[in-house]
Amino acid sequence: MNKKDIQLKPIKTKKEYQQALSYVDMLIDAKPGSKEEELLEHISILIAHYEDTHFIIDTPDPIEAIKYRMAQTNLSQKNIAKYL
Repeated sequence: MNKKDIQLKPIKTKKEYQQALSYVDMLIDAKPGSKEEELLEHISILIAHYEDTHFIIDTPDPIEAIKYRMAQTNLSQKNIAKYL
């Protein structure tokens, strides 16, 4: 597939999503200010919309987020008490 075959349209299926990602791979090295860069920007917006509606990430529970970060950095409750 070449750049002239790319059609801008809403992404509705997983297959169309995968195809859009392959377009990004094809256009990723577009020169700034070129038509290809503009096309890349448009496709990226369509991809972002699809991801926002199909790959929803819930906001974590604040306590669980703190515990997770503590585990990542090997901190104990005693270590972080001075900050709270």
